[in-house]
Amino acid sequence: MPPLVAVTRRVVPSVRDELGRRFELRIHDSERPPARDELLALVPGAGGLLTMLTDSVDAELLDAAGPELRVVANHATGHDNVDLAAARERGVTVTTTPGVLERATAEHTIALLLALTRRIAEGDRLLRRGEPWVWAPTFMLGHGLAGRTLGLVGLGRIGAEVARLAAALGLEVVYTARTPRDVPYPRLPLGELLAGADAVSLHVPLTDETRGLIGAEELGLMRPEAVLVNTARGPIVDEAALVHALRARQIAGAALDVFEHEPAVHPGLLELENVVLTPHTASATHEAREAMGRLCVEALTAALLENRMPDTAV
Repeated sequence: MPPLVAVTRRVVPSVRDELGRRFELRIHDSERPPARDELLALVPGAGGLLTMLTDSVDAELLDAAGPELRVVANHATGHDNVDLAAARERGVTVTTTPGVLERATAEHTIALLLALTRRIAEGDRLLRRGEPWVWAPTFMLGHGLAGRTLGLVGLGRIGAEVARLAAALGLEVVYTARTPRDVPYPRLPLGELLAGADAVSLHVPLTDETRGLIGAEELGLMRPEAVLVNTARGPIVDEAALVHALRARQIAGAALDVFEHEPAVHPGLLELENVVLTPHTASATHEAREAMGRLCVEALTAALLENRMPDTAV
């Protein structure tokens, strides 16, 4: 019998077909995440798990899978949902899906920035409400991007791709990171970046250090004309502080693809016109999701069928 792989969510058809050719499958075949008891019941006896970023892969889940478990293929570029220490203690390899969603996420970041600064989503809502309107020289004025400064908080693979696209649009790029990068953009301390940028875009992983990184103090450093974009992880931003800053016009707007208590969205954000929201879809292209799934297949194959360390092991 081929090894058993438990898959915690519906995946794209080509990935499911490839999994089915190589493994015995047990799938939670839904776009909705399994409840905790469903998740615990899904995994016993599995040699591999294909998990999603909304699944808490902790000691309880690893123990529920049992001693046969050898690999967790996390269908995400990060691993903040996985207890790496618990996996290490049990000899379980953890993999992610790096290198395949940078372009999709960067494109979405730029799309959010344009939707916000050019008031695209706001104009769409106005028309759908059926409000009367007529063209005028002063009607719904936004801002162009050329010549403005984009501050990137984090310059990993996604941040670097955002920088490349932003430079093509005429934005001046600056960044902050713990270590310098070999890039033609100035590296600034976080406070200086926040104080000087016209737009701030977040591209750091969720860690103990970055949780709540952008709160009331940091938002207070930003200029009244500046906007904030987050396509990284929701808890990096204190949403209550963000709502206060937006209502007080401390900053001009925000565009968010991720949320502090996802899938819940702070109700204050839903009330504001100077906010653009998308439901965690920055990597939601056919190409990116298929590539992510194939990396998971390759990781499971390496660990369970070829008895080697996957290339994408954390």
